[in-house]
Amino acid sequence: MRVELGPFGAIGPGKIRLLELIERNGSIATAGRAMAMSYRRAWLLIESLNQAFDQPLVTTQRGGKSGSGAVLTPFGTTVVRHYRAIETDATRAASKHIKALARALAAKPPSRRRVSPPKRRS
Repeated sequence: MRVELGPFGAIGPGKIRLLELIERNGSIATAGRAMAMSYRRAWLLIESLNQAFDQPLVTTQRGGKSGSGAVLTPFGTTVVRHYRAIETDATRAASKHIKALARALAAKPPSRRRVSPPKRRS
């Protein structure tokens, strides 16, 4: 589920997961690695979120005695909580339609073999 934020982009499961991993690990680099993404990519996603809202979702601390790290702000925690509530409510509201689609699936999943389009005649 993606929540479109108009000219500010969107927030979806990937960004929310990144925020949750930052909260758990206290590090953008560790969160990014857990999602198989570079530190630069993780940093850019966090920057885009921090700029989209009127308050930062993540703050960072450079070096020092306790080392560097990142933390979710109270507002960041609120954004994650709102997103998860939207996700839960949407799933509940759509459950009968999701079940109908699941019942209509073919008995056997399609082959994973890539099918080439027909060749064009000259």
